[in-house]
Amino acid sequence: MIVRPKPGLREVAFAVHGSILPRILGRLFSIAAIGVVAVLAARSHPGLFAQISAIPFTLIGIALSIFMSFRNNACYDRWWEGRKLWGSLVIACRSFARRIATLDEADRQFLLKGCIGFAAGLAARLRSGEEVAAIAGPCGRGTWNDAVNPTDALLVQMGRRCLDLMQQERIGAIHHSLIEEQLHLMAQVQAGCERIAQTPVPFSYSLLLHRTAYIFCLALPFALAGSLGWWTLLPVLLVSYTFFGLDALGDELEDPFGLEPNDLPLDAMARTIEREMLSALGETDLPAPVAAREHRLS
Repeated sequence: MIVRPKPGLREVAFAVHGSILPRILGRLFSIAAIGVVAVLAARSHPGLFAQISAIPFTLIGIALSIFMSFRNNACYDRWWEGRKLWGSLVIACRSFARRIATLDEADRQFLLKGCIGFAAGLAARLRSGEEVAAIAGPCGRGTWNDAVNPTDALLVQMGRRCLDLMQQERIGAIHHSLIEEQLHLMAQVQAGCERIAQTPVPFSYSLLLHRTAYIFCLALPFALAGSLGWWTLLPVLLVSYTFFGLDALGDELEDPFGLEPNDLPLDAMARTIEREMLSALGETDLPAPVAAREHRLS
């Protein structure tokens, strides 16, 4: 995720880190080259593009911008829902730590480090990383290592541990139900994140907008070259930057758990949970928070 202060005039004009420009720069160069070809052809053969009017492009551009905004809103909703789910996970872990504060040290160690392993495993699972290795860092080996869904298997083990405590009459039924409520919230977070990760925006919808944007930007120089000459490059590049930028930004936000610059900082949020759970255990030598590098928080 890009972390930058509110941009001033200088940043608006020259900022590269955090902008979508590096991702679409190749496409802009291609459109500029086509624009140069269109201008040279119009100057060599006056009237060549006289029958191509800019009016249809105005209407198509308005329609395309509206459809693209619908797609970007849908992608942003996925990004924001993912952020809310991880916010709920932080809340659930904090509440869980409070509700087991009276347990023995060994039980608290297992359960709170289980929260750390759950957050790390979920982040790795959503990013197709080494899920078992991520869980093993704080939790070591267990029955979850050979499970189909190791992160959920770890949560099951935490639930069994709490159930054993109730059966041993070390906690009451009401206390157990309050603890189980937070484990249920963690399971809901995982299911919600998996739903987003495994259900992309319909391919046909994205493909339609991709094709329309490319065709529009490729054809626009030929509609303007005859009347604007070399000034054609300015509106063509501005329109292409806007459409290609929105298109690329929607692609990034569609999968909010990936490793693109504008994706959610899962490592930073998992580290927040790790620090708070270790602090609840009384440890003072805590890992440092994940810091942004070149304005990018991972």
